[in-house]
Amino acid sequence: MARLFGTDGVRGVANESLTCELAVKIGQAAAAVLGGNQKKRPLVAVGMDTRISSDMLAGALSAGLCSSGADVLSLGVIPTPAVAYLVRKYHADAGVVISASHNSAEFNGIKIFSANGYKLPDELEEKIEDMILGDEKMHGEIIGADVGRIIPAENAHKDYVDYLRQTVSHTLDGLKIAIDCANGAASTTAPMLFEQLGAQCHILNADPNGVNINDNCGSTHMESLRKYVLNNSMDVGIAFDGDADRCLCIDEKGNEVDGDFIMAICASDMKKHGKLKKDTVIGTVMTNLGFIKFCQANGINFIPTKVGDRYVLEEMLLEDYKLGGEQSGHVIFGDCATTGDGELTALKVLSVMYRESEKLSELASVMKKYPQVMVNVKVSPEGKINFYTDSKVKRAIEKAKESLGDTGRVVVRVSGTEPLIRVMAEGENTDEITQIVNTAADEIKAALG
Repeated sequence: MARLFGTDGVRGVANESLTCELAVKIGQAAAAVLGGNQKKRPLVAVGMDTRISSDMLAGALSAGLCSSGADVLSLGVIPTPAVAYLVRKYHADAGVVISASHNSAEFNGIKIFSANGYKLPDELEEKIEDMILGDEKMHGEIIGADVGRIIPAENAHKDYVDYLRQTVSHTLDGLKIAIDCANGAASTTAPMLFEQLGAQCHILNADPNGVNINDNCGSTHMESLRKYVLNNSMDVGIAFDGDADRCLCIDEKGNEVDGDFIMAICASDMKKHGKLKKDTVIGTVMTNLGFIKFCQANGINFIPTKVGDRYVLEEMLLEDYKLGGEQSGHVIFGDCATTGDGELTALKVLSVMYRESEKLSELASVMKKYPQVMVNVKVSPEGKINFYTDSKVKRAIEKAKESLGDTGRVVVRVSGTEPLIRVMAEGENTDEITQIVNTAADEIKAALG
């Protein structure tokens, strides 16, 4: 059996690869690993997104936790970063989110946070996996008063919104904002947050029905938000993904402002106010070449990591760096949060706009984005493994890099969350890099089947 945890927890099609039986076992193993060395009853905060399968999986996971003697603090539908924050506020021993983030409704996932609000380190994930895959008996005689209970957290949304509000020292009076909640978890918190701060909010896609999460809306489908911003003369459009740990923007001219632009805006502001520790920003190997050149031009040190916000965070923690993130809109503000937080990211961008009295297009002009083309090659689980050793794949990548030379770069990597090989190129000529990427993708597909 393959390992369970990828770069962002356990993912799969709900009720197919991600079953209730597996969720029960994850709950049992998590309770044993995370609460096994203490005399008191473990407390685990559990939140979820709006997928139709989230209730089912949250129930199964909670059953596993309770059967191992842990109490469950039920947060209901709530953003992933809210769980990371509330774990600490409520002094829980762990937090779990049922969500597949930006993926479509048939998928779901289980992501675990430790008591300090950070994603579980690899060694603890491996312990949980080993217990499950080894089919170990995960608890003793848990009967009677030793069985855990489920406790509703009635103030969870208010507590999270209150925390976000205190990260800015002013209102957002007068800003006209269109907010796309992706029919996901942000629907429960974003309207409350931004309206309380005084913004003129136009809320879009905040009517989840279980299957419309990320469906032609949110940060993975920005066209409808772009049209709304332009047609209604909005100052800015904000788009979240299904669990609201990502944020992308649309400026007043209809241009997309992705995670790289957001980091450039925030890095400039933080450096100006002496809040960018060691003048350093953490990104990934997929960070746009334009951002790297922005850093070089502004005396900012750029450190790349593997793709995945967990790797960005790990690098940030080494030296207590304050800003890191990904083009996808996962942005981590080390002074405020332990993980990527879409609503916090939106607040940071809006705060710069408000304080500087500048339009988003003006702020984003600090960086020039290089054309980037990416093709996703769908492969089998065996193909993902063979990618690392196949000689034809290696040659295809080498040819692509030779074709582009020094005018750009080529990055080919295995997705940590989906059955895909991602082939990306950046350069000055879109037609050239498109041809290079398509050729490489075809050769990789032929090699891996």
